[in-house]
Amino acid sequence: MRLTRKTIAKVIAVAFVFNLVVMGGGAWFAYQEAPPIPDQVVGPDGETVVTDQEIRDGKKAFQKHGLMNHGSILGNGAYYGEDYTADALALKTQYMRSYYAQERYGAAYDSLPTGERAAVDEVVKQDLDGEYGGGDIEYSAAELYAHEQVREEYVERYHEGSHERGVPEGMIDSEEDARQFADFAMWTAWFSHTDRPGGDHSYTNEWPYAPGAGNDATAAAMTWSVIAMVLLVAGAGFGIWLYRSVRLPEPSADGLSVPEPGDVSVFPSQRSALRFVPVAAGLFLAQVLLGGLLAHFYIERAGFFGIEEVFGVHILQILPFSIAKTWHIDLGILWIAATWLGAGLYLPPLLTGHEPKNQSTYIDGLLAAVVVVTVGGLGGIWLGANGYLGDLWWLLGNEGLEYLEVGKVWQFGLLAGFGTWAVLAIRGLKPLLDREPVYGLAHMILYAGGSIALLFTAGFFFTPETNIAVTEFWRWWVVHMWVEGAFEFFIVAIVGLTLVSMNLLRRRSAEKAVMLQALLVMSTGVIGVSHHYWWVGMPDMWVPIGSVFSTLELIPLVFILYEALGQYGAMTESGDFPYKIPFMFIVASGVWNFVGAGVLGFFINLPLINYYEHGTYLTVGHAHAAMFGAFGFLALGMVSYMLQLSIEPERWDGSWLRASFWCWNVGLALMVFVSVLPVGFLQLEAIFTGSYAAGRSLAFYNQPIVQTLFWARLPGDTLIILGTAIYAADLVRKRFVLRVSEDDPDVEDMAVAEGVLSDD
Repeated sequence: MRLTRKTIAKVIAVAFVFNLVVMGGGAWFAYQEAPPIPDQVVGPDGETVVTDQEIRDGKKAFQKHGLMNHGSILGNGAYYGEDYTADALALKTQYMRSYYAQERYGAAYDSLPTGERAAVDEVVKQDLDGEYGGGDIEYSAAELYAHEQVREEYVERYHEGSHERGVPEGMIDSEEDARQFADFAMWTAWFSHTDRPGGDHSYTNEWPYAPGAGNDATAAAMTWSVIAMVLLVAGAGFGIWLYRSVRLPEPSADGLSVPEPGDVSVFPSQRSALRFVPVAAGLFLAQVLLGGLLAHFYIERAGFFGIEEVFGVHILQILPFSIAKTWHIDLGILWIAATWLGAGLYLPPLLTGHEPKNQSTYIDGLLAAVVVVTVGGLGGIWLGANGYLGDLWWLLGNEGLEYLEVGKVWQFGLLAGFGTWAVLAIRGLKPLLDREPVYGLAHMILYAGGSIALLFTAGFFFTPETNIAVTEFWRWWVVHMWVEGAFEFFIVAIVGLTLVSMNLLRRRSAEKAVMLQALLVMSTGVIGVSHHYWWVGMPDMWVPIGSVFSTLELIPLVFILYEALGQYGAMTESGDFPYKIPFMFIVASGVWNFVGAGVLGFFINLPLINYYEHGTYLTVGHAHAAMFGAFGFLALGMVSYMLQLSIEPERWDGSWLRASFWCWNVGLALMVFVSVLPVGFLQLEAIFTGSYAAGRSLAFYNQPIVQTLFWARLPGDTLIILGTAIYAADLVRKRFVLRVSEDDPDVEDMAVAEGVLSDD
């Protein structure tokens, strides 16, 4: 079967519309079916306990003080502290048991005989097992007592501070805000155990697992996990048939003249694009250093190798985990994005021999804007979390949502940066854009970059006042549709463009391969984002939909790995292939994409597994292997390619890059497989045998075996930091051997441009 580019383009258009309809309908349901915020919560005598505004103000306090990067809510966020939903539910259950033990038996719950404890447990379950029919939430006397106790505990913990838990003093700057945060957490606990009207399970599909509160996995989680496994086998078979049936030319070095680095000239705009690299490297180095600190926080909750004894101050008070974690995440996104922006502006002259007027100046301006937004955003996070920005905290400071931490103004700046990049890319690719159809390779690059910007706009559809379930719906549109959709699309487009620039693949063949991969990614990854909606208060229709599409996400990642290995085989056919180091990174990206996003992602996304592991260290392993392994290595591969073209061939030395490559790969493997995943499996066992709150508790993290595994992360983290330091130092020394750019560039100065432009 031979598919034309035009046919694949039509199928992609149909898939895009289908995705839009499904997710658009999901957005409507998100607003209709979100857990209600009642006008008020009342006690047994009708007195007001909590108002709707206090719940909303509690969500504001949660975001303003960066609590999502200390602990998590509904399983989403950081894993250092407790999950606030699970913690509030566990405390509610505990205090209700204490209340009934005193009321019925006049004794502490723990001192009761087994039979009396069982009777109390049953009463508590009956209290919590109710359906919401609208109007006010009506507390029993035991629930009222529990709510008041949780309020005081949260004031003590998050306002007064608890170094044992890694909470700095004044993390929440007022007692009132701390109480309102408790109100917000208790509301999420309420809808986690309260059945939807007319249903037989809670708003969160009975998550978190809390046997004492009557929460256990639903039948749908089991049923759809089994169906997902069946669909994986069927989908894999169909995917293999499709891939074998569609004839696509394999990359091959036979009979091709791969341009040597010295055969191409460097244009002024490429020198400007290359300036993104050292900026990104600085962000990268800061990120991995913060990562080492964050890992150590799990061992010394308020210290760092005893420096608090020397200086008399806990590092936790200077740089709390929540701010360090926020910066760590944002720096990771920013250095990869900055590198991709630079690569996207470096490659067009290579393919077209075209240098638009003033392109170099505009690229320098874009880099300056990126620096301003980065400094402003990261500085605003600290200022906002420390209360210096007043009511503007979520606009100029920290919006306080994981992966979307920076204030809205800085997010607008990032969106404007994406738009500027698109304009500059269009200017650079114009000779190709004018010659090719709308489904051509140059257009694909713009579509991939444009989709990143388009999905980012979903982050502007909510404010701190928005219901947390709806907030999470839109937040995952940005975060995981980037990862599962736009970023994967960008990967295959950039790799295809690189192959063309190396003369390993004709432009037409690259276009077809990129489009087929884009179709597979779009057909699974976009709707596959719905596996994040199972436990956050979204309609339970997402369980079957998410199970199907999340499972099938593995298939395109297998093909991306297959393509990467095929490209590596083509590269090694010729012993004198000059771009071996860039291809090492590209192949590593494909391997880690398969391992991190594919294997580990598939494992944790099965509904029944995800019910128990959601928000554990298994997710940490998946995230690190997928984010750095897939997207980071691709960015670094593009850097090495850009550098090799920009340095005099006789002065090129790739030994330091090769050393960094192996430090990063070995370090990442050690971190993920020796430390992070073993902790995750122990956590999973603790949840299976106890409750979700137990698996996220301080007692779990303080176990000797878990602490040993945290220490076992040190070699891997050290290698990653060492590799990044070598990489940064290598960029400094390479800065002095860069080639001089052409004053008046022409298409003849590019060895590949004429071949690409004539490949119609």
